[in-house]
Amino acid sequence: MDSKVKEQILAVRDTGLTNMFDTRTVQHIAHEMDFLELVTFLEENKDKYVRFILTGEE
Repeated sequence: MDSKVKEQILAVRDTGLTNMFDTRTVQHIAHEMDFLELVTFLEENKDKYVRFILTGEE
């Protein structure tokens, strides 16, 4: 996970609009915020995303 994706995850989290485990909604919000890197990352690396949400580890 690069720093840009991490920043985008944290920006979506900071909106407070969804539970971060609801990856479909996270992806939708990311798309609305023009975070295309995060949209792609969720499609290709859901396991790494969940690990980051659970542990903070990249």
